[in-house]
Amino acid sequence: MAERKIYAGHAVRRLRRAAGLTQVALSSALDISPSYLNLIEKNQRPLSAALMLRLADQFDFDPRKLASDAPGGGLEGMRRRLADPLFADLNLERAEIEEWLAAAPAGAEAFARAFDRMSEGDVPSGVSAEALPVMTVRREIERWRNHFADLDAQAEALADELRIATGDLYSALAERLRQKHQLAIRILPAEVMPDHVRRLDLHARQLQLSEMLDNASRTFHAAFLIAELEARAEIDALVHGAGFADRHAERLFRRHLLSYFAAAVMMPYDRFLRACEASGYDPLLLQRRFGAGYEQVAHRLTTLQRVGARGLPFFMVRIDRAGQSSKRYAGASAAPMVEADNRCPLWAIHSAFDRPGQMMPQLVELEDGERWFTLNRTVAGQSAGLRTGQAIFAIALGLKAEFARPLLHARGLDLAQGDAQPIGLGCTACTRPTCTQRSAPPRGRALRFNERERGLTPFEFVGD
Repeated sequence: MAERKIYAGHAVRRLRRAAGLTQVALSSALDISPSYLNLIEKNQRPLSAALMLRLADQFDFDPRKLASDAPGGGLEGMRRRLADPLFADLNLERAEIEEWLAAAPAGAEAFARAFDRMSEGDVPSGVSAEALPVMTVRREIERWRNHFADLDAQAEALADELRIATGDLYSALAERLRQKHQLAIRILPAEVMPDHVRRLDLHARQLQLSEMLDNASRTFHAAFLIAELEARAEIDALVHGAGFADRHAERLFRRHLLSYFAAAVMMPYDRFLRACEASGYDPLLLQRRFGAGYEQVAHRLTTLQRVGARGLPFFMVRIDRAGQSSKRYAGASAAPMVEADNRCPLWAIHSAFDRPGQMMPQLVELEDGERWFTLNRTVAGQSAGLRTGQAIFAIALGLKAEFARPLLHARGLDLAQGDAQPIGLGCTACTRPTCTQRSAPPRGRALRFNERERGLTPFEFVGD
């Protein structure tokens, strides 16, 4: 934050008014002049690192929150909205958006609210009405940066209680279900549950699990049921607070929160963060230490945003062989690759299918020069037996290259100046002129033809 200018006049003014302070009183507490504070609140001066620390001391909050409190979610929030194909022909640069936020913060906030309202009310082009609840829920998850502090705290307390009882989490969960809720866990053959991996039979007082589930999945499903039984009030409050108009969105969000709680029981926040920092955020080591699956660890890495104990800001994307995304979590990363509807075939998330189970680190660079470090690997989906087969997915776990230095898999790499794979956000959103992998021209650019020449691609366009 010290390396970039942050205009947070709206946030500073809200803090001051909430505390019932005048500009004179706050400027005195911050040891600056009232006129300088007035300029800050009008976004005519950026906040210095020293001032942010003084504000944090005065109001007891995380100074990084100021960036997210900026109009429209700040630079990254506005860039996410302006990445919509509707604005593809405008070619807005980062500097222009920064100037807009600084010069007209109220106008930027108004645009953001109008855009979000339009997105909530209308089905976007190319998106089915059935898929809209998924988008709505994802927007709510990202509003929380995929970190739900109350659920984390409750799950952590439960995990500590269970750990005192026994070192085997699955056994401890099974015993808690038996003693506190009069529910037994029963493992059933695949032929008895050919189309399911979990079933709650309240008549028999059983949580029935398929024998096809591995140990990590069995533990997860036991913790998922505990979440339904013991975290209902907290989850109901979060679902109600989201204010969904669609019942399907409500149920999807509830499922996400239940899964979040289950993962937090398996990987309690403090212990998991300490293990991340000690291991260089090695997903394979974290898997073994916490008895979790690779995908469960990847999910958990996107949630480490506890105030005062933040982890690295990871994003996660999961795709199938056809390139369709089934999971997308930006967390605190603001990664444009998460929001993009299409992906670049030069990103190693696609080639991971050719090397199943192998970790494929890759340093990539977007068109605006931003660099991202990604870990790409396949995972096997849940299977109920030979009848259903087993799905294969690829997961990309990544973060901005400037934050990747502590990572085990990034050691020895020159993250700032070393070779990086240029990628785009899908061919129709990418304006790189000489990409031999191009499959379609960029939106908003007219095609150009020259019968005497042939370029590297069949799609030459104006502006390249």
